[in-house]
Amino acid sequence: MNYELLIARRIYSDKGDKRRVSKPAIQIATAGVAIGLAVMIVSVCIILGFKHTIRDKVIGFGSHIQVADFMTLQTGEQYPIAMGDSMMGVLKRMPGISHVERYAMKQGILKTNRDFLGVMLKGIGPEYDTTFIHQNMVEGTIPRFSDKQSGNQLLISQTMADKLQLKSGERIFAYFIDPNGVRARRFTISGIYQTNLAQYDQTVCFSDLYTTVRLNGWQNDQVSGAELRIDDFSQLDRVEEGIVKNINRTTDAYGATYSSKTIRELNPQIFSWLDLLDLNVWIILALMISVAGITMISGLLIIILERTSMIGTLKALGARNRSIRKTFLWFAVLVIGRGLLIGNVIGIGLVVLQLTTGVVKLNPATYYVSTVPAELNIPLILALNLATLLICIFILIAPSYLISHIHPAKSMRYE
Repeated sequence: MNYELLIARRIYSDKGDKRRVSKPAIQIATAGVAIGLAVMIVSVCIILGFKHTIRDKVIGFGSHIQVADFMTLQTGEQYPIAMGDSMMGVLKRMPGISHVERYAMKQGILKTNRDFLGVMLKGIGPEYDTTFIHQNMVEGTIPRFSDKQSGNQLLISQTMADKLQLKSGERIFAYFIDPNGVRARRFTISGIYQTNLAQYDQTVCFSDLYTTVRLNGWQNDQVSGAELRIDDFSQLDRVEEGIVKNINRTTDAYGATYSSKTIRELNPQIFSWLDLLDLNVWIILALMISVAGITMISGLLIIILERTSMIGTLKALGARNRSIRKTFLWFAVLVIGRGLLIGNVIGIGLVVLQLTTGVVKLNPATYYVSTVPAELNIPLILALNLATLLICIFILIAPSYLISHIHPAKSMRYE
């Protein structure tokens, strides 16, 4: 063990005179580091959890990438595109694609004896991944959606159920208007879901692909498009580049032109809003590290002034300024280390408490979630600890040069 660290440990463990002003200064510095780190951990985990929760909900409705007719993606109107076995096979073999599922959309009106509501009927086939719907089910069950026959089953949101005063198992008429007139279908409410994303909960209900294609008057191999799920969201743009290169601008047997858009391009407002949260994270990190750094500077200066006689003695014995600075920097490392330990216990404890109990609630109408979401990211927490330690040590280097201005002869008479 080098003697700088040995002396630092002695200073740190020295109880000494209870009247020393360094004791509360050290405690304040430790508390500053602990509170700063705890706030950073909680803030980062909550913002990450919030971003990923909202992102996953949006992806649950629209997947990562949509391949559809060019006019459908540009105007929002539903134009058919051929999505037979050959095109499905091509999309599945694209690098980075993990799953491909067809869908068809049709606008309609749900009507009861008391009220009516405009909805967007989303038809899905047997290959559709219903994991997201399962996670957000309120009551009832998810039927087996088919592309071969109609089950006349309908999955609606809690928002729709509340407005129309419907429950699972009840029947309802749906009306669809097209150039050929008005067509009516009678559906059974098989289940009710709730995601708290108002723009989807207010409009989207699910039925089978066969029914939706027939209501649109399309051919058996025509749908609104295909939703593609990828292995890694961070590779979204790269995967989409491959689709643009190999699929976009090609035409199907009916003359429709294939095109694609990512979920970011389809929902720019939501993802821009989520990206703005990163700015909040950086502001919080800067403020908390500043607080920790200022308290550490104050504590170190108090320790140096209080240990002036000791510094003079060490210099008289031949210690160099550099070695004495290293001693006090090691002392700072011990103080910061204790603060980091306490901060980790507090910060991670609060995050785990929220994850297990959901004790902090939110208004889902405003925040899209009913409880504060959190994500325990261990690598990021370790990075926060390391960054806090290094930054605090770095900003303490300049104050430590005060030691070079202490002269042995004068320090012996210092009180």
